[in-house]
Amino acid sequence: MTLTFILSRGMKFKSLAVLLFFGFLISVHAAQETSADTTVLPERSPVIFLNDTVYFITSKLGPYSAQERASNQSAKLEALIDNDLFDTLLLSTSEDEVAVEILHGDQVIGSVTQADANLLNKSKSEVAEEYLASIKSSFSANYEQKNLITYLTRTGLIIVVFLVLFILVRFINKGFNKLIDYILRKWHKLFKGVKIKNFEILSADREERLFFFTMRVIKIFLIILLLYLSLPIIFSIFPTTKGLATTLLSYITSPVKQIVFGFIGYLPELFMIIVVGFITYYIIKAINFISFEVEKGTLSIPGFYPEWAKPTFNLVKIIIIAFSFIVIFPYLPGSNSPAFQGVSVFLGLLISLGSSSAISNIIAGLVIIYMRAFKLGDRVKIGDTTGDVIEKTMLVTRLRTIKNEEVTIPNASILAGKTINYSVEANSPGLILHSTVTIGYDVPWRQVHELLIGAAMKTDLILKAPSPFVLQTSLDDFYVSYQINAYTATPEKAAVIYSDLHSFIQDAFTEAGVEIMSPHYRASRDGNELTIPPTFLPEGNLPKEDRDS
Repeated sequence: MTLTFILSRGMKFKSLAVLLFFGFLISVHAAQETSADTTVLPERSPVIFLNDTVYFITSKLGPYSAQERASNQSAKLEALIDNDLFDTLLLSTSEDEVAVEILHGDQVIGSVTQADANLLNKSKSEVAEEYLASIKSSFSANYEQKNLITYLTRTGLIIVVFLVLFILVRFINKGFNKLIDYILRKWHKLFKGVKIKNFEILSADREERLFFFTMRVIKIFLIILLLYLSLPIIFSIFPTTKGLATTLLSYITSPVKQIVFGFIGYLPELFMIIVVGFITYYIIKAINFISFEVEKGTLSIPGFYPEWAKPTFNLVKIIIIAFSFIVIFPYLPGSNSPAFQGVSVFLGLLISLGSSSAISNIIAGLVIIYMRAFKLGDRVKIGDTTGDVIEKTMLVTRLRTIKNEEVTIPNASILAGKTINYSVEANSPGLILHSTVTIGYDVPWRQVHELLIGAAMKTDLILKAPSPFVLQTSLDDFYVSYQINAYTATPEKAAVIYSDLHSFIQDAFTEAGVEIMSPHYRASRDGNELTIPPTFLPEGNLPKEDRDS
């Protein structure tokens, strides 16, 4: 019984084993078929032309997958259509060792590799010809419809551009007119004209007309700019004029790009110029402050006179500015260009040739300042000109004579000649004014001294101390020369003082009965008449006819 049970169990195990073996064979066969189906179906990427699939790309080429190859070929075909360049007569093939290339003129639009041909069980040339035929067929079937749609679309775009352009031009025209009216209505009171002191540069009416003109120019400029910018848009709609659109647009974009990128690239140099200018500005402000304090006398420097402050610090400022310009010059735009260098040389040549006399006058002006020959307000004599100093510049010095004549003298002439300053000693002992009279030997010299000193003491603006004095300058053949010398603290009124002194000398000598025979006097003496006025003569010396009367 046990044996029967074992045998029966053994038969069941054999049947189960057979079933499992057949199941395994079936599963292996199914897996082989599935694997075969997977390897047979390759990647298929369509090439689209005029919204139609013309062929499929089934293999990769180098680093490009089948999908990338199909996308590239579709884009090239679409670009030819968009630019109205596609022509079936230009389609051809060219075969090399690697692939058969599909050409449109000289442009490669696709290729057929050996892998493409193997998958189709055909040669590369046959596949390439089929691709060409499919492209031509799709073009013939679909181009007219697409061309009509494209033409209508482009026409609609042009109409839209013109409508938008018309609306914008009208908006600018009306907008500017309303803006002008609003400004004139709102801020009309601001148009007061332009004046510099009492000189009217621009009247209110002319200022208003200038505002009208400026606004119209801006309006016309904007309209012209708008029209110009619309041309590239219009030309870009048609493939044949896209190049012209790019050219027109570049006329604006290229200069703008150059300006923007040039400005961005110039920012480090500009920053350097700003820093140097900032430092120079505050150094000059400090110099101006010190100059003012020295000139005012608040700050004193041993051996440095206050009148030197302004010219000295002006020289220092010129040196600082020149040094700053030398530092800044390499950072200026175009400083290395031949044109900039040529202009610099030309200006330097003009200055060197045309400013020799000016430079000599400037140097002479500086020398005169540091010589301290005179200052403003001094009464001086320069050459043959006597007057008060009213202006001192680096080039010239101006005098006002006692006749109110304004005389301009170049500083070089002043330095080359001699200068007499009548005011330099006016505040110490005073300026000595002197005049000479000649009196005959018959008059005692002590009486002459007394008369001259008395006349001087009566004269206004003559100082009483130091007192006037007389010098006998010569003993001539017929007379003695007496020189009266008197001090004054007002040399600018020397002409009036001399006039008064001479009148008092005449009165004094006439009252004393002394004849003045200077410089020369010729008379025939018959005993009847003297040069002294009759009212001042003693009774015994009157003429005969006056005594009889």
